[in-house]
Amino acid sequence: MVFRESGHVFDMGPSWYLMPDVFEAFFESLGAKPQDLFQLVRLDPSYRIFFGPGDYLDIWADLQANIDLFESLEAGAGSRLREYLDQAAYQYDVAVKEFLYRNYRTVFDFFNKRTMTEGRKLHVFENLAKYTKRYFESDRLRKVLSYSMVFLGGSPSNTPSLYCILSHVDFNLGVWYPMGGIGVVAQSLRRLAEGFGAKVLVGREATQIAVKNGKAEGVHAGGEFFPADFVVANADYPHVEMSLLEPQARTYSDRYWRSRTLAPSAFMLYLGFNRSLPALQHHTLSFEHDWEEHFDTIFKRPSWPERPSYYLACPSKTDSSVAPAGGETVVMLVPVAAGLHDDDTVRESYTNQMLDYLERLVGEEVRSSLTVCKPFSHRDFSRVFNAYQGTALGVSHTLMQTAVFRPRQQSKKVANLFYVGQYTHPGIGMPMTLISATLVGQMISEKRSRDA
Repeated sequence: MVFRESGHVFDMGPSWYLMPDVFEAFFESLGAKPQDLFQLVRLDPSYRIFFGPGDYLDIWADLQANIDLFESLEAGAGSRLREYLDQAAYQYDVAVKEFLYRNYRTVFDFFNKRTMTEGRKLHVFENLAKYTKRYFESDRLRKVLSYSMVFLGGSPSNTPSLYCILSHVDFNLGVWYPMGGIGVVAQSLRRLAEGFGAKVLVGREATQIAVKNGKAEGVHAGGEFFPADFVVANADYPHVEMSLLEPQARTYSDRYWRSRTLAPSAFMLYLGFNRSLPALQHHTLSFEHDWEEHFDTIFKRPSWPERPSYYLACPSKTDSSVAPAGGETVVMLVPVAAGLHDDDTVRESYTNQMLDYLERLVGEEVRSSLTVCKPFSHRDFSRVFNAYQGTALGVSHTLMQTAVFRPRQQSKKVANLFYVGQYTHPGIGMPMTLISATLVGQMISEKRSRDA
């Protein structure tokens, strides 16, 4: 979704364009190339991490610059970074070939000889926090290499070390930006779909998937009935199960969803400024406070974090089209536990708290320069996306919620009903959801062939 106000253009969802190889493969399957549809720019620096006001590290597009940076902070860390990234590159290659693009219909598909052999090499049963400690003593360097776990809906201590592959993604494959914003990627996919004859209908809420004799006959939406040979749901998985299907057609019970480790929700602020904020980069993260304390408020004792880590997207640093001349477009994101109480009083209080943090971070007063200030939190995720417990991401990537242990891509009860998106394998993030769609497309093609 894209939100526009007072000349500012906000991507309301994802803001990182990572794993360009996955995008290229997906578009290629549709007979297209990303570079023919939108302009991609590699960010340099890739992102900035603050550890306090005026105290920050920039991570660069140039690998040698990052090796020098690590060495300056810890003796020997430069060579260990190269070793770490070499291992991450190997793991990424194995993950792509053996894990990510593989359909897991049963647990035996996952625990095969090849997977178990490679799984041991990939330290699948070790968490990322322990894995990074093998290489680096510096708390700052370990945070640089594991910050992205929150965007996978977990913490370094509950996410398998396999996800160190994201350091390869960051440092080797690069952090990119499609000019015009992430929304142009969705628009490009829509145009391609329509070119193949798809009819895209928006503004029509699905209210029921009609099922008869174990088969979906179609979907009721916007007061109409749309018959279908196959139904593919990319809406929030628990919502589809609990609100669009009769109980006898559901794969999972309410109890199942209550037992999942949910990924965080997010407290978002869409901020428009009528001047520049020099302290920010296109992607900026703040880890000034104890992030273990913050992770505890998400996974162990759900509550609004008093001293949070947070993320700022400022695409106007790269793209003048997303802000009025001389202004900045900023999205501020605080990961918070799903299911928290979210009323007007909480929202107003937390907005002020986060604006205080922003002013502290950039070292100047910013409220007087605000032209847009729109909060978006749990109730909005529930209202707009039908998100279970207001989660922004779905279910977390714990070991027992990875690969075959994620919710199924094909319904157990409805033969021609399939699910795509962040709940299913391989998981959270734009590249992962593209792979999810690829896998479901293969499953439907195979089923067509079998039933022909």
